[in-house]
Amino acid sequence: MSTSPAVFWPHSKHWSVEIPLTTNHYRMPVLEEKGYAIMQNLDISHIPEEEWKNLQYMDWKSGGDTNFAPLASCDGTNECKGFWENGKTDKNAIFTPNSELCPNLMKYIKSIPANFGRVRIIRLNPQTKDEAIKSVHRDDNNRLNPEGEGWVVRMWIELTDNPDSYMLLYDSDENNLPIKESEAKVPMPKGAHFVVDSQRLWHVGVHNSDQPRYAVIISTESSPKLNDWIAAKM
Repeated sequence: MSTSPAVFWPHSKHWSVEIPLTTNHYRMPVLEEKGYAIMQNLDISHIPEEEWKNLQYMDWKSGGDTNFAPLASCDGTNECKGFWENGKTDKNAIFTPNSELCPNLMKYIKSIPANFGRVRIIRLNPQTKDEAIKSVHRDDNNRLNPEGEGWVVRMWIELTDNPDSYMLLYDSDENNLPIKESEAKVPMPKGAHFVVDSQRLWHVGVHNSDQPRYAVIISTESSPKLNDWIAAKM
């Protein structure tokens, strides 16, 4: 008698479990309840697709079969690695040569009132929920971030229209493991704009399509000013 294979679920040995969750950093009230906030969709019809397709992409895997085009990095090069590998926290980034190739997109990004860390465009190939869950994780956003400063979170802007795709989110329990009952899905049509405390929430993109998904991922430092900016756009 055959049985279906067990669906993957993170356990205590998953690398994300060791990432700290309770620290003395400023956290934004707008993310306190759910760990994420969905803003109004952006009208990005004026941005030509060349601004995200004609960039230099790096073969960097995170959350599935992915490639990334860095727009801001720790040293201004097309580098995807964590800032901590250069002795820095994920803040005070330097814009890369890629950023010069997407002026309309960068105009909006630079209008965000925040201290930027990594800013990257992700190209994610299709993956079902069962495939995606194998890559569910929490981000190590705040390594080397001095206590008392702003907690680093991540913001997404969806560049391609993927109405059947979504960001899958789970809150963390007292053991830093995902809570199945907390599952949430953030839809990812074109222009979807949302912020996630991705060190608190387990997350992964479920991409139900036959074409790659493109989106901007922006690491930003939490602050009262950014909190009010997000709240005004919800």
